[in-house]
Amino acid sequence: MQDELDFCKILLKTGAIKFGVFKLTSGKISSYYIDLRLILSFPEALKKTIEFYRKLVESIGINNFQRIAGIPTAGLPFASILAFKLNKPLIYIRKEVKPHGRERRIEGILYPGEKILIVDDLVTTGKSILNAINAVRAEGGIVTDVIVLIDREEGAQEKLIEENVNLKCFMKISDIAKKLLELGAIDVKEYEKIIKI
Repeated sequence: MQDELDFCKILLKTGAIKFGVFKLTSGKISSYYIDLRLILSFPEALKKTIEFYRKLVESIGINNFQRIAGIPTAGLPFASILAFKLNKPLIYIRKEVKPHGRERRIEGILYPGEKILIVDDLVTTGKSILNAINAVRAEGGIVTDVIVLIDREEGAQEKLIEENVNLKCFMKISDIAKKLLELGAIDVKEYEKIIKI
């Protein structure tokens, strides 16, 4: 699929994917690291990337949610641009309750009973997305769908199914690895490390 090939080229061109030894937020050690925040520094790549998000939204249905929720920090810029493009209200979820002001984890307006689409850049174990879902639900919001660009395929999908939440990703890391191998951007050894053969 051309979109998938274009996305892999964006990852390479922007330096958003790196190979080596990296410690992830979850504490796990990985042979690759993805930093999609770098895409924000490349306007043309960013425009295309927002289109990939838009296609994910179309698969859910634009009328099947009232608000878009971004997860700081990496997911928030993408969620903001997407909300603007789709003319949907934006909220975002803090990692912790702020100790002053309204002392809430949700920034923006959220009415009980509203369906919220959660947007993040990528998902590994699903921990930060599950925290976001719980924060939205605690304020009366309904979450049935989450969209991300990349699923690192480390158990998030299964955890979200347990919460009755559908995870839609633009690409799985195994598919990205396959395309990068075809493009000659990685060798078989790196490919095998990524897909953990």
